[in-house]
This record gives sequence, C-alpha cells and structure tokens, in this order.
Amino acid sequence: MFDLQSLWGVGLTLLVAIAVAPFVGDYLSRVYTNRPAFGDVLLGPVERGIYRLLGTSPRRSMPAREYMAAVLLVNGALWGFLFLFLLQQGAIPPDPTGAPGMGWTLAFHSASSFTTNTDFTHFTNETQLSEAALTIAWPVALFLSPATGLAAFAAMVRGFARRDGTLGNFYVDLVRTVGRVLLPISVVGALLFVAMGVPETLRGLLEVHPLLGGTQPIFLGPVASFQSISLLGTNGGGFYSANMASPLANPSAVSNLYGTFLMLLLPISTPFAFAGIVRRRSEAWPYLGTVLIVLLVALALFLFYQAAANPALLGIPGLVQGTGYPVGQELRFGLPGASAFQVVSVYANVGANNMAIGAISPGAQMVLLFGMFTQSTPGGAGTGFGMLLLFAVLAIFVGGLMVGRTPEYLGKKIETGHVKWSALALLLHPALILVPAVVAVVGGFVVVDGATLAVSAHTFTAVVYEFTSESANNGSALSAGAFNDTTPFFNLAGGVVMLLGRFVPIYAMLRVGEMFSRQRPNPPGPGTLKTASGTFTVYLALFLIVTSALLFLPILAMGPLAQIL
Repeated sequence: MFDLQSLWGVGLTLLVAIAVAPFVGDYLSRVYTNRPAFGDVLLGPVERGIYRLLGTSPRRSMPAREYMAAVLLVNGALWGFLFLFLLQQGAIPPDPTGAPGMGWTLAFHSASSFTTNTDFTHFTNETQLSEAALTIAWPVALFLSPATGLAAFAAMVRGFARRDGTLGNFYVDLVRTVGRVLLPISVVGALLFVAMGVPETLRGLLEVHPLLGGTQPIFLGPVASFQSISLLGTNGGGFYSANMASPLANPSAVSNLYGTFLMLLLPISTPFAFAGIVRRRSEAWPYLGTVLIVLLVALALFLFYQAAANPALLGIPGLVQGTGYPVGQELRFGLPGASAFQVVSVYANVGANNMAIGAISPGAQMVLLFGMFTQSTPGGAGTGFGMLLLFAVLAIFVGGLMVGRTPEYLGKKIETGHVKWSALALLLHPALILVPAVVAVVGGFVVVDGATLAVSAHTFTAVVYEFTSESANNGSALSAGAFNDTTPFFNLAGGVVMLLGRFVPIYAMLRVGEMFSRQRPNPPGPGTLKTASGTFTVYLALFLIVTSALLFLPILAMGPLAQIL
C-alpha cells in the first residue's frame, strides 16, 4: 500500500499548491482592498447594483461591533432559513427519496452545523435529507459560511493597516467574496471534477441492474459542483454520507489529489493576502513556514502510525495486518494519497473523509485531534489564519516580555486588550470541548441502542473527537459505531458548541483588529522583533505546538494515548 508513486503525487500536489498560493493571495488582497483586480469590468456594475439593493456602500466602513452585528444578522437569517427548511423538507419538492422533515433537535444541530462552516452531520444524506435540502438549502450555506470566515479575516487584517478604528463593510466583503472568489473558482473546480468522472446532473435517482439481478437505485445529483465548493470553502460536508470515500464523489487517485489541492488553496493563500493588505510581502513566509512545519510533521506521523499494525487490534482472529493499515483505508488512493487527503482535510478544518477514521489506529487519531486543537495549521478559510494571527500576537507578547522590550508588531504596540481577546479565543476552545464531554460521560448520555455505555478509552476518544470537531468547526466524525450521537443531548450540545466556537473567536479577531486600527505605526527601533525571519518562524511554530500540547495533553492521555500504552 505504501507506493512511491502515490507519495510523489502527494509531494507534487503540495508543491503546486504552494506555487499557486502567492498569486491567489495577491488576488485576495486586491479584492479586500478594492484595488484593481481581474473581473472589475464585468463584476463591478453587478456589485454596485447589489450594494444599492442592500442600502450600503464600500465607503461605509464599520467598527468591530457594527461589523459583528452584520455578521450575526446575515448568519442568523441563514440559520433560520436552514432550520425551517429542514423541519419542513418533506413537504418541499423535489423529494424522490421521500425523506420526512427532521425533528427539531436534529434540525437545530444541522442548521448550526451548516451555518458555522462545520457541516457535521448527524444524519444519512441518502435517506434523511431531501433532494431539495441537498441541492437548494445546503448549497446556500456552502457559499455564505466560508464567505463569512474570509470576510472576518479581511476585516481583522485591515486593522493592521488602518488608523481610523474601522475594519471595512461586512456586506461588501460578503458580496465580493462570493462573486469574485468562491463562485468562479468553484465553477472551474466543478468542471475539472466532471472531467475526472464525478457526476453532475439534476436527475435524482438512477435505476441500475446489478449482475446478480434485480434493480438498485443510485442517488445522483450535482455532485461535482457540490464537492467543489465543499472542499474549496473548507465546508467538508459530502454529497454522499461516505463523503470522499464514495467512488461517485472521488473516483480515482487523481481526483483525490485534486481534492487535496482544493482544500489547501485558500488556507495557504491567506498569509500572502495578509502580506498584500499590510504591504509587506516578506511577512507571509513565517506564517506559511509555521503551517508547513506542523502540517508536514503531522503527515509524517500519520503515515508512521498508519503503516504500522494497530496494537488495539492485535490478536483478533482472522484480521491480518500487513504493510499498510488495512481497516478503514481506501485502497484506491494508496496509503500516502489517502493519508495526505485526510490530514489536510482535518488540519485545514474541512472535515471531509476519504477513510473510516473511527477504525484507524489510535496514534493516527491523535494526530488528527492535534490538528483540530491548533485550528490554525492552516485552519479554515479565513478564520484559520485569523487564529494563527492571535497565536502570533501572544507569541510576540511573550517574546517581548522575555527580552524586556515593549512587544509590537508591524510598528503597532501589543497591549493588554490584544492579549485578553487573543487568550479568550484560544482558551474558549478547550472549554467547549471539556465541559460537554464531561457532562456527556458523567451524565450517562453516551449510549448505544438506548442503553448507557461503559466508557472505554476508545469511547472517550470518540466523545472528545465529536466535541473537538464541532468546537473547531471541522466536521469530521469518529463516532460511527462507538456511540449514538443522534440524540437530543448531542444534537443540542453540539449545536451550541458549534455556534460559540464559530462566532466568539470571530468577534475576538475583530476586536483585536479594531484595537490595532486605532494606533499609528511607529518606526522600528533597535529592540523591534524581526518577524519576517526564519527565527520567528521556528519560534512561532514551537509556541503554537507547546501551547496546544499544554492545553490538551490530559485529554490525549485519557483517550488515544491510553489505547496506545
């Protein structure tokens, strides 16, 4: 399974993504600073018409609270639309599968999931989601939720370049993100998926005749376009419940590598967009270097654990573990190709699966958990880099204290307010994981077939993974078979965790950006920390790793580490 050809394909995919990122980042910086960019002649008049309908203008710039109010207004409307649609989906055509309306707790979880760019599903697409919900309601969220994250990123970064205390206009950022970034790239991505054999049709069901006789319905639809925006926008929800392990959604090793490229494209382009907005090109490389250090180490560790026999399954009669871990692995992609997709998916907060991660080795599960702990290597579209900037603010503050210098970044001082909001965003994450996980385990909410389950290390890992994925707005799931998460408790607790895990950090990013936007930059002095350097890259990577490890090591000790040892 560990074929060198697949490994070379992974390396080439990463190199292509890194080579393209500066150009995409430069385009993003132009979009978010209203500088001349590709498509101005065609899209400019359309955007101005939309602004008039919305009663806004690019000249109307908002402070953090007003910007956040606009974020909540748009996303609240999206949540309400999804919630009502899913409640009544059985009465909305087309619905060839006959899926009934969802119960209110499941609709609450699903609406929260799609609104927050998480796309964590407690249902089976083919039987519990109507065709209208899958092709009309959900795709609206596939565009608006990543557009919200990218808009929040743009607003925060503008704070480093402005002096008037404002961050831009959310409605303008949203319109430009959808029309100039997500829509054109996803259309091209869908066409390439079609060329690779992914279906794209409005036909709902196709009756086929298997070799053994009878008929079998195959669920079809606009799979290529759905998967394209799902991966590009770091949404991760699949057209099929099997997600990217389905041969219809991911037919070959080539489409698997292309999906990996799509997931990386926006997250690793945002450092260059940041550098373009602040007009300091060299500032992009330390962030890209930090992301690559963590990501490549994670991929190497994941391959190591996957290529070895799983100690938890030793001694099971009839299960032969040779080179390459056989259980849960999709053989079509090869071990390197499948592993690279899964690691990139989780570390970029996409959450798409091309293997059964509930069956992979505990060490590999631990690697995936760490990617969700950091939320920033590279993290989701926009918000991932925003979290990385918060890590950088704390790292520079600590570094300044260690050398006795006033901490500053890009000529602006890092003050108490910056540290408080950055710390809030980082500390909220473990709280949103630990509190509901403890309640679930101690309160007897971990059940299988209606009976309370004795919690083992594996089950504890599954519960922690569930809330980690929801808090990080990731969407990947490990719990299949471990416990029943389609219950009122997990629906409601998970929905609340996703909403808090999404919008509180966004507000923290906006407040940090606003505080920087009220300062005038000072010229660098002899004690100024040089952030555009290899030293700062290594320091930031180590700071991020050590901080995340200190926050979450007890969880790992009780879950995957207990299984390994």
